[in-house]
Amino acid sequence: MSTHFVKVTQPTSKLVDIFNRWENDPDLIPLTRRNSNQSELESRQIVTLENLAQRLKRQYLYLIYDDNHLIGEMNYMIDPNHLYKKEPGTAWIGITIGDSKGRGRGVGYEGLQYLEAKIKESGLKRIELGVFEFNIAGQKLYQKLGYKEIGGIKDFTYYQNKMWSDIRMEKYL
Repeated sequence: MSTHFVKVTQPTSKLVDIFNRWENDPDLIPLTRRNSNQSELESRQIVTLENLAQRLKRQYLYLIYDDNHLIGEMNYMIDPNHLYKKEPGTAWIGITIGDSKGRGRGVGYEGLQYLEAKIKESGLKRIELGVFEFNIAGQKLYQKLGYKEIGGIKDFTYYQNKMWSDIRMEKYL
């Protein structure tokens, strides 16, 4: 496996198709977006070329490749309103390994190290993220990379017939 990363500067129709697949994958929806109830959990969202162009105005987006096969994406934004700890100069990160062949192989670990280096290069000193309470693998990954829990938001997302907390974590670079 040869993992590499590519910054997205211009959305393409092919990328829109892939994002539509990942963002509407029933296995990924509980991990990647907040859902208030069963109906939201089952809803599907359409990504358009315009949606992706708007996303690029507020996010730095990187594609994750295994050899020449696109397997995921990661991104960061600076000082979004949803930060738990409102500290200026904070990057909020997210990662999705959309292709199941890329999961459990260390791709997320490698990708996040790359993303952290890009964030540090940009002059930012702090990273914050949210990980759902039921996402134990995600929590372990972030802890392994040195993220510390700073709080949580109770009853944040719906999954498996109940509400779960969003655990907020941070790391200083």
